[in-house]
Amino acid sequence: MFNSYGNIIRLTTFGESHGKAIGGVLDGFPSGVRIDMNYIASEMKKRRPGQSEITSQRDENDDVEFLSGIFEGKTTGCPIAFVVWNKGQKPEDYDDMKNVFRPSHADYTYQLKYGIRDYRGGGRASARETVARVVAGALCKLALRAIGINIRAYTSQVGPIKIGKKYHELDLEEADNNVIRCPDAEKAKEMIDFIKQVKDEGDSIGGVVSCVIKGCPIGLGEPVFCKLHAALGNAMLSINAAKGFEYGNGFEELELKGSEQNDMFYNQGGSITTKSNHSGGIQGGISNGQDIYFNVAFKAPASISKQQDSVDLSGQEKTIKIHGRHDPCILPRAAAVVESMAAITLLDFYLLDKTRQM
Repeated sequence: MFNSYGNIIRLTTFGESHGKAIGGVLDGFPSGVRIDMNYIASEMKKRRPGQSEITSQRDENDDVEFLSGIFEGKTTGCPIAFVVWNKGQKPEDYDDMKNVFRPSHADYTYQLKYGIRDYRGGGRASARETVARVVAGALCKLALRAIGINIRAYTSQVGPIKIGKKYHELDLEEADNNVIRCPDAEKAKEMIDFIKQVKDEGDSIGGVVSCVIKGCPIGLGEPVFCKLHAALGNAMLSINAAKGFEYGNGFEELELKGSEQNDMFYNQGGSITTKSNHSGGIQGGISNGQDIYFNVAFKAPASISKQQDSVDLSGQEKTIKIHGRHDPCILPRAAAVVESMAAITLLDFYLLDKTRQM
């Protein structure tokens, strides 16, 4: 029932980490959008594991097979069904965790809620589920690109190491030049070295992914129960390991007076705009035409190789040492998922806004 997201654009995902496949159905997608398969492949590569020593070494090509909704290179307006076959499963890595709960993982809550769980990599609770989101996000980004909306996410913090600059002081394209996806080369090296150290200790680390949306038109979002920032927060917090969301200056504004944080209006050559953008491009739940920017906090991955205390299904106390191929830090791959969920949300709200027009 709750494996779907969206209003007019609606994504339903299916599949488990070590099942046969991960896939989805994207319904409500507009017709006539030209689909660039090379672009989709490049987007999938951003999320794909095994690309560096600071990500999971699971070997997956993540090739997408489209089953419907695309004809002669364009979308038809019919549901777009797609599948990504799992080829690098190693369910045997989880045999010794069949009856033990991993600390801070979804094992315990899934077992209590459903009375059964897929212990192989966490099933639906695995980050592998986000494969379907990136496929759908790539399609939505192609549609948004045609109307001038661009979305860019990057790693801005790993543990205590953070970029000390605002997004407009950075060349965000530089994020493509390192494995941590950080646009500050010096900080990127510090982050990578820190993750390697944490990995060598058998541990994991979290951090922050920042995202910037440029070209968003004025008027997206509803004033009360379907605010744009609330929808973006919902989208981001649905991502595995996401623990926090803030948009605009967020918690930084708590130290500012109203006179310091208010975005003052002025007339720029006949157009009304603001002298600052502390609001993060959204006021009263509605986009105001400025850049939308937000941060998503991700916790350290729960699966670590250090010995930990836990209990088994009968409540017997146990110690657990997790084996297998796990990310010491999910941020390098999470940036692609953040972009994708932002794209699905923005296209959904763009089309929703169109329903108001004659």
